[in-house]
Amino acid sequence: MKPLLIITNPYSGKKQGKKIYNNILNIFKHINHHIIQTTHQNHPYEITNSIDIDEFLGICVIGGDGTMHEVINGMMNRADNEQLPIGLIPAGTGNSFMHDMNCLNPLDAAEKISAFKTRKIDLMEIITHDKKIYSYNVTGWGMPPDINILAEKMRWLGPQRYNIASLIEIIRFKERHSDLIIDDRDISDDYSFILCCNTIHTGKGMKIAPKAQIDDGLIDVITVKKTTRLKLFKLFPKIFSGKHIDDPVVNYHQANQLTIKPKINTELIVDGEIIGTTPCSINILPKEIDIFN
Repeated sequence: MKPLLIITNPYSGKKQGKKIYNNILNIFKHINHHIIQTTHQNHPYEITNSIDIDEFLGICVIGGDGTMHEVINGMMNRADNEQLPIGLIPAGTGNSFMHDMNCLNPLDAAEKISAFKTRKIDLMEIITHDKKIYSYNVTGWGMPPDINILAEKMRWLGPQRYNIASLIEIIRFKERHSDLIIDDRDISDDYSFILCCNTIHTGKGMKIAPKAQIDDGLIDVITVKKTTRLKLFKLFPKIFSGKHIDDPVVNYHQANQLTIKPKINTELIVDGEIIGTTPCSINILPKEIDIFN
């Protein structure tokens, strides 16, 4: 049997990658596998973009949402357009995708991968002025990238840094006006944020898109109009239960395509990483890749 390629990121989350790999060795000891430990940013991309696809059965990622993002993008940008099934063993901080898969335990994830059963999931294709990016989780504009940039400066606070950064950004209360076109409908407004989701969860267990499914061929678009600081403070806790979508300042759309053209162009956050800028268009690619499930 061909080997399973294991890509492990020792820097994911609280640098748990190596420890998790050692814990799952018993599960993989009877499976032919080859391991590569990443050494630098974009290394997972480089690996999957250049490996000989015919040499491997599939790819197992030990890391977080960002490592998985790099692996997917490396594969989607291959010159030969070839693909392999991908499995994720959670070793990150948020593990948003594995929240949706209801599989946050690394041992449980390894067991599923070792069964080699697969399913297809959608991807979002993000087109900016200078690049094409693929997202399997969530893409955000407005407050989310600002929150992430701030949270990265507070890594010493651990997982709670995202919640603290969110509260700080609410206090800052920036103006963010954008033209937003969803399936040819123009709903321009002054927004706190726009999130385009393939999964229910983002961050540390936030149910930002409670209607989302990873294989329904739709982008779940959540917009929050600019409102008062007090309103945002009251809205924030509801994100963890998904009840925020019932609030009048929140609009929930399901679409095939959208375009974000802000008055002032800023960064995007894609699968937890600051990548690309506006203006951008986002399309859904139904059942584009296989994952181990």
